[in-house]
Amino acid sequence: MADPARSPWPVRLAFQARAKNLRASFDDGAVFDIPYALLRRESPSAEVQGHGPGQKRAVPHADRVTITAAEPVGRYAVRLVFDDGHDSGIYSWTLLRTLGEAAQSAPQS
Repeated sequence: MADPARSPWPVRLAFQARAKNLRASFDDGAVFDIPYALLRRESPSAEVQGHGPGQKRAVPHADRVTITAAEPVGRYAVRLVFDDGHDSGIYSWTLLRTLGEAAQSAPQS
């Protein structure tokens, strides 16, 4: 049973190229399919988020991206590399969980 005093920990990240999703499985049993487009649009990088409130930039081609690589960052995050050359976003486990929950609650198109 997961300790409620800490954030859920990812136990598996699976990249689903055909579906263009990252399936993130957590130690509390939650599993989320996070679209690559959402990951690209919500990249935590300064290139996307800017350096302050109200500076977030749109990524108009996000629906067309794929992920070409993933690299661990310590024990707390993963750096995703997209085929459009974007590679400066470091996705913490907490951010992946948040994006997974957002993807799950978003209306399906």
